[in-house]
Amino acid sequence: MPTLQWSDTLALGLPEMDDTHHEFVDLLAQVVNASDDTLLPLWRKLVAHTDEHFAREDRWMKTTGFSSTNCHTTQHQVVLQVMREGDKRGTAGELAVVRQMADELGTWFPMHAQAMDAALALHLRNVGYDPLTDQVSMPKALPAEAIHGCGGSSCATEGAPH
Repeated sequence: MPTLQWSDTLALGLPEMDDTHHEFVDLLAQVVNASDDTLLPLWRKLVAHTDEHFAREDRWMKTTGFSSTNCHTTQHQVVLQVMREGDKRGTAGELAVVRQMADELGTWFPMHAQAMDAALALHLRNVGYDPLTDQVSMPKALPAEAIHGCGGSSCATEGAPH
């Protein structure tokens, strides 16, 4: 399977998000190409990065009206849980499991970025959210009720803003 590489198709026009995503793709490529001796340290670095990456996006969602139970946050929790399980399996000597997880992340990430993260980036721009200061410049654009879907029209729950 070819290694995921950063491209303009992954850019969402929100520099803080794009920079983090680019770093994720680069770290994932290091894991995919790692020798057995360096695989677990690089995997752990990817897990730590992903934990911070998802926590940041989850904070942005919470600050701007996404429910903590939205499907985007839930997906973050599940992916991190699987990645942490990969560390345990790798520590037990099952390096092939870690390599398979890395390959699967390379398939999952573009879909996640182009759907859920794209919807979040659009939402953040629509409310004038500044990720550097956590300030919303257009508070009247914030949703009246928390968004429980992913924020996109394809998975928003009934009554949630699209």
